[in-house]
Amino acid sequence: MKTYRDNLTLDLNIYPLDQISELKNILFVDIETTGFSAKTASLYEIGCIYFEEGEGRLIQFFAQKPEEEAKVLEAFFDLCQNRSVLIHYNGNTFDIPFMKAKAAQYNMEHPFDSMEGIDIYKRISPYKKLLGLENCKLKTVEKFLGIQREDLYDGGQLIEVYKNYCEEPTKETEELLILHNKDDMKGMLKLLPILSYSDIFMQPFRVVKVQANHYADENGNGRDEVLMKIRFTVPFPKSFAMNKADCYFSAEGSEGFLKVPLYHEEMKYFYANYKDYYYLPLEDVALHKSVATFVDKEHRTQAKAATCYTRKESLYLPQWDILFTPIFKRNYEDSLCFFELTEDMKRQPEIFRQYALHLLDMMAHSS
Repeated sequence: MKTYRDNLTLDLNIYPLDQISELKNILFVDIETTGFSAKTASLYEIGCIYFEEGEGRLIQFFAQKPEEEAKVLEAFFDLCQNRSVLIHYNGNTFDIPFMKAKAAQYNMEHPFDSMEGIDIYKRISPYKKLLGLENCKLKTVEKFLGIQREDLYDGGQLIEVYKNYCEEPTKETEELLILHNKDDMKGMLKLLPILSYSDIFMQPFRVVKVQANHYADENGNGRDEVLMKIRFTVPFPKSFAMNKADCYFSAEGSEGFLKVPLYHEEMKYFYANYKDYYYLPLEDVALHKSVATFVDKEHRTQAKAATCYTRKESLYLPQWDILFTPIFKRNYEDSLCFFELTEDMKRQPEIFRQYALHLLDMMAHSS
């Protein structure tokens, strides 16, 4: 087995790793194999990036022949000691299960159950459509971020290269195999800014400004909206925008702008225990039976779920889940509900942060 080491000049400004964990706890990993099945394929290389005194270190464990894969695995497990965060790309699907299976073959204990795993692929795949990505393969995401590679091969193409190397080792072939894994490791660091899109929902952000705006729509009708200016902890590598249900969001750098319709109209609050209410058709309102018993019988009927409401004119904002109560609707059958924008709410920034997160989640994840 050979071990390759290299110091890395890292630009930690591209993504704040310290918001994941202390650098000393973090380990990046990528493996190279001769196939997908651990039962029939060999593990011939494990590349890692770790940190010492804030400096990045690249280390690669390379099996010069298939019989050395246990040594490669053991060397990697030793490196995992005293590290608690393992970062990889699609490792939950391939790298980790493959190494677990190999550890079982050699009766070795693996460290994965005691480490937090961060799979970059899993983090960004829910936002593939949002980012306009055909898929979330490594090279697709690298292209999206403008990452250039020296190595022109993929892991599948190098399987035959390694098999040929085992039969007839050459320095040139070995360097080719090492370069591919090294580029994968360096590329993984450069991929980190892609996490800023999933961090919208995993890291705190601030709503720094809120204002109401009145405008005329395309038909000349007056409309109202709430505008929110948002500041994120990590800048986005590329600007993007999304819209859904008349809500609109755009972001560039570390700032975003969110617009949501504001409705000034009469809406209905529906009581849950409708059997305890009478509905008064002339007043178009429901009253509790303790009060409504004084109303003439011809002017009241037993309330139903759809008629058990009171009406209120106010300012309302839409919500796609029950975030704030009490909830209001235009009609009982409507799936969309609203909450009243009160004067007290207007003075609470945390209310708007929660609401902004709710809107962003709705736009990003609804079908």
